[in-house]
Amino acid sequence: MIPTVKTFIASTLVVAALTAATLPAHAVDPRVSRACVGDYLSLCSAHDPESPGVRKCFRANGAKLSSKCLNALVAAGEVSKAEIARKAGGR
Repeated sequence: MIPTVKTFIASTLVVAALTAATLPAHAVDPRVSRACVGDYLSLCSAHDPESPGVRKCFRANGAKLSSKCLNALVAAGEVSKAEIARKAGGR
């Protein structure tokens, strides 16, 4: 597959996964889907993108998430800077 097509498919999967994992009233921030696609592919792709397992996987692998993904999650209100700092301090 062409890398652009792979990126599009992966982004679509992340959007679907995060949408399924959030409350119905919350839309997934496009910044999160773009920023976290690599983290999903490397850490959580074993989980069905439409299952709550993706969100659990992201939480379990929080210390391994890229700063780009973490920043997008903070901007989207999915996680707080304080929570990231707390978990980073416990490494």
